[in-house]
Amino acid sequence: MRILVVSTPIGRLGSGRGGGVELTLTSLVAGLQERGHQLTVLAGEGSRLAPACATARLWTCPGVDQPSWQHQGRDAAITIPDQGLLPRLWQRALAEQQHFDVLLNLAYDWLPLWLTPQGQTPLFHLVSMGSVAAVMDAAIAEIADWNQGRLAFHSHAQAADFNLPAPPLVVGNGFDLAAYSFCADPEPLLGWVGRIAPEKGLEDAAAVAAQLGQRLAIWGLVEDPAYAAAVEASVPAGCLDWRGFLPTAQLQAELGRCRVLINTPKWNEAYGNVVVEAMACGVPVVAYRRGGPGELVEPGVNGLLVPADNVAALAAAVLESATIDRSSCRLWAETHASRAAFAERIERWLLAELAPGGPGVGLGGGR
Repeated sequence: MRILVVSTPIGRLGSGRGGGVELTLTSLVAGLQERGHQLTVLAGEGSRLAPACATARLWTCPGVDQPSWQHQGRDAAITIPDQGLLPRLWQRALAEQQHFDVLLNLAYDWLPLWLTPQGQTPLFHLVSMGSVAAVMDAAIAEIADWNQGRLAFHSHAQAADFNLPAPPLVVGNGFDLAAYSFCADPEPLLGWVGRIAPEKGLEDAAAVAAQLGQRLAIWGLVEDPAYAAAVEASVPAGCLDWRGFLPTAQLQAELGRCRVLINTPKWNEAYGNVVVEAMACGVPVVAYRRGGPGELVEPGVNGLLVPADNVAALAAAVLESATIDRSSCRLWAETHASRAAFAERIERWLLAELAPGGPGVGLGGGR
């Protein structure tokens, strides 16, 4: 297939502003190339592709970054800034659509959903978040009623947020596990990875580190400096080790040395990329039983789950996690989240929907 992948309009690829979408794009593009497909990526100006995607074609557009739905109110209206990147990406995608068999959207936004029935080339969506805004819920439900086969989700917990007429297609995610080194002998160090923003719950991990008297290494892009400062002030000096946003090669080398990863989402995470990244390094994960991480962590095998927002239970589980075999964490990642397996699931989805009389017919009938 000739596939045009349209990236997030929230930031250029390589900046870290796109969060987990950037990692998903890399795995998807590299994995589909390995299966013989022709990939073109459309992204914001200044983007760069990871080395694994070096043979893919990259098109870029200038424009003002789109605000994330994640940081808007549930009843917020649709907003597109002047000179916005989002419409410019889709102007280019529609202008070039005749050269492709598939348009694959990775942006969580209203415009590409609305465009789905309008184009000539089939437009598919890998939905990257759960329910955060009423207008997005309505747009996803409308596409599902027209043809649910155009939608795929990362986890069952994420898909359950939406009003779907049929069981969801859940494709998980995939990782180049060769890029993650197994570490059998960790340091006495706790780890936390994510965007530094309130919905990620860093303050709970910080509270656990302070309670246990252990150092917490923190990796991620600081989206909310005031929030980061408040978390820092909430614990004794020296408890937190801020290490910034790192590319995968550097992140995994440092993350693998942690004894445990603490995962504390305050919202319904669609998947939990950092959870699998930690497991790939042999790091067990202690997480809230919420969203995608609640499906990824198998208690006693690759980590432990505790009730959401229960810091005391989180601290107890961090201590208990020392009994988990680190090699079983790596094995879980190899079995469930390889890049090759993810690409095969995506390929199977697209080919099934593109086939004459494919399964999308009957879920509203739209092709």
